[in-house]
Amino acid sequence: MDIAVALGGGGSRGYSHIGVLRRLEKEGYQVRAVAGTSAGGIIGTLYAAGYTPDEMESRLLKLDQSKLFGRSNGEGPSILGLAGANKVLEELLGEITFEKLNIPCAVVAVDIKSAQEVVLHEGCVLDAVLATIAIPSIFPPQTIGEHQLVDGATLDPVPVSVARSLAPNLPILAVVLTPQMGQERVPLSLRFPSVIPAPIIERLSHLRLAQALNIYIQATDVGSRMLTELRLKIDAPDVIVRPDVEGIGILDTVDVHKIICLGEEAMDAALPELKHATAWPYRLRRKYFPLWSEK
Repeated sequence: MDIAVALGGGGSRGYSHIGVLRRLEKEGYQVRAVAGTSAGGIIGTLYAAGYTPDEMESRLLKLDQSKLFGRSNGEGPSILGLAGANKVLEELLGEITFEKLNIPCAVVAVDIKSAQEVVLHEGCVLDAVLATIAIPSIFPPQTIGEHQLVDGATLDPVPVSVARSLAPNLPILAVVLTPQMGQERVPLSLRFPSVIPAPIIERLSHLRLAQALNIYIQATDVGSRMLTELRLKIDAPDVIVRPDVEGIGILDTVDVHKIICLGEEAMDAALPELKHATAWPYRLRRKYFPLWSEK
């Protein structure tokens, strides 16, 4: 049973993508194409490069999350840097190009010069991943060619249309790391990563600027959730999977195994819908009579 997947952004929540992929493999599904935004771009490219979910978990469990956000010389304006993340990703991906990946893969970024979405599917995978995870103002923008790129979630939180372009005739499974609009949520707040010493964090958290940033983050979260729902309605994936990662901040230090298990649980709950979407009667209706298709 062949499918394509679109993996959404969500920072530390993104480890749940591994659990989704693991559960899919256990059920015998073959992922033939993958598109990712931000954290989904990391997991998607690793999977396309040949890492199994077990291998990804093993490598990421050993990761020192406190060292991911250090700055290096020459990085652009940002609160934090990507020096640590760059080192880890370089060890995992090396100099591999999209053309050498095992399955079709693409990641999404946004060019702040042209205010347009940019789909990265050629050239160096590492450069593309650093661009798709460059959260505006938090991490420095990345320059590729004439583009100055930031996190793809700015315009495309879950790249369903990109996954469909990679595999036009396959059902699309979208993994969404934000709750639906109207659903009760745990308010997000500014959480400094542990790379910053605790006494400094304590002092910063009481500053008026930090409190203002908290309001901004909460407002941005609302806008991001609305954008996600609008894109999902327009792009219409065949199956939506939502791991229960509400309340986890994008830069939180987390229990990787626990977050992966949340992905497995969510995928397990969505299996009946996926089986329906991969059945031939549904696929034929979807292809020839999309307006008449019913989940």
